[in-house]
Amino acid sequence: MGEIRIGDTAIALGESKTANLFVARLYDYTDVSIPIRVIRGREDGPVLFVSAALHGDELNGVEIIKRLLRSPSLKKICGTLIAVPIVNVFGFNNRSRYLPDRRDLNRSFPGRDDGSLASQIAYLFRTEVVEKCTHGLDLHTGALHRTNLPQIRTNFQDKELVKLAKAFGAPVVLDASLPDGSLRATSGKVPVLLYEGGEALRFDEFAIKAGLAGTIRLMRHLKMLPPSTKPKPTRRSFLAQSSYWVRAPQSGTLRVLRHIGDWVRKDSLLGVISNPFGEDSVKIFSKEAGVVIGKTNIPLVNRGDALFHLATADKIDPRIMDFPGFADLAVEQQFDD
Repeated sequence: MGEIRIGDTAIALGESKTANLFVARLYDYTDVSIPIRVIRGREDGPVLFVSAALHGDELNGVEIIKRLLRSPSLKKICGTLIAVPIVNVFGFNNRSRYLPDRRDLNRSFPGRDDGSLASQIAYLFRTEVVEKCTHGLDLHTGALHRTNLPQIRTNFQDKELVKLAKAFGAPVVLDASLPDGSLRATSGKVPVLLYEGGEALRFDEFAIKAGLAGTIRLMRHLKMLPPSTKPKPTRRSFLAQSSYWVRAPQSGTLRVLRHIGDWVRKDSLLGVISNPFGEDSVKIFSKEAGVVIGKTNIPLVNRGDALFHLATADKIDPRIMDFPGFADLAVEQQFDD
């Protein structure tokens, strides 16, 4: 592959450059651009994009990319890394998930060059970045006031994606549907993994370290980086074929008894909702065995609110639930590079 061009910036083999992809202007005529760092090895190879803040308030991915770009491993890169720490620059600067018109950028793909602002940004990112790559990794977090266990979401019907997901090595790999208009659903022939970890507008060190180590493992799997010289740590990924939310049967305050990374059996007690006097309480139970991959962080709940997100599979060895939860394991041991 010869030079790669992003916007007006051309990057040849062996070069590292920053490209600013113009998006639009603000009311005061200030330019708004997507900042992109391109690092190319001296030898050709896979072209991987790593993107974050597609939802502007999801910050862990920004920090993961920041640390990735400082990694000494990149000095020996083969192929090309296209790092896009902030795709939704409008939402990022406004601490918002959405664009100014309240559209969700990750429901606006493949986009159009003459559509809404969200559609135009989706089109720009797809044509200038995604279509020039061989692989992709899109970094996300839970929504506002919700925490996600580090996890990869992918399509189990695609064997190539499953191999990539296993190479990443997150605690959980979830077979997840492709939402209409999402980046994953419209990436064409470019296999894209989606990483989830932590909460919106918060740094989560566990999720950041897991995401960074997983990204480096993925690059090693693609032979973009040399193999690790360190002994491989003990690591396990739970392959979850489905997931479900446990919702509040009544309003009140929630006392959480299970946390992200915890294994639970069917009918395990997850929490208790009660009124301000501690009366009229109702217990919240799991519907099926699995692992808690997400939960609310707000104890004030309304009837119908999503409280706990559990990943499950057709067959789960009950013995696995007797081990510590993923979140209890030392980050340095489980996710060491």
